[in-house]
Amino acid sequence: MRWIRLLTAMFAFGLLAGCSEPGYPRDPEGTLLRATDGELVVGVSTHPPHVDVSDEGEVSGPEADIVNGYAESIGAEVVWVEGAESELMEKLKLGELDIVVGGLSSDSPWATHAALTRPYGKTTGPDGKEAKLVLATRLGENALLSNLERHLIDEGLEA
Repeated sequence: MRWIRLLTAMFAFGLLAGCSEPGYPRDPEGTLLRATDGELVVGVSTHPPHVDVSDEGEVSGPEADIVNGYAESIGAEVVWVEGAESELMEKLKLGELDIVVGGLSSDSPWATHAALTRPYGKTTGPDGKEAKLVLATRLGENALLSNLERHLIDEGLEA
């Protein structure tokens, strides 16, 4: 009986020690830490009315506002990188981008290549069906993803 109590206590202590580990969720590549008070590199694919890039390179629209607000919340300056969705997703996968925006939906084929945020809004897809809008971050960079999602919630952006 004494051994059972001792083993139970050791097991419980082990569980509690694991729960107190600092820095969870983590970014294996340190994306959130690097971007905080630094540069947030964001890939953008024109997709009106969600986001648009002018001939002069000015990025505008609701998704640009979300990213600019998020960057401000972590003290970062946004560096926009324009490109096609497929090109941007490859750069995201390689760690050259932190976030990708461009009217992405929660049922995006990119869901296996990127971590998608919780839906922040709704739109009507080309098929006439309702689609939930998301932003994309690099797979595994969970601190950035959860921090960005917290920002979406704080801004009242939930689908």
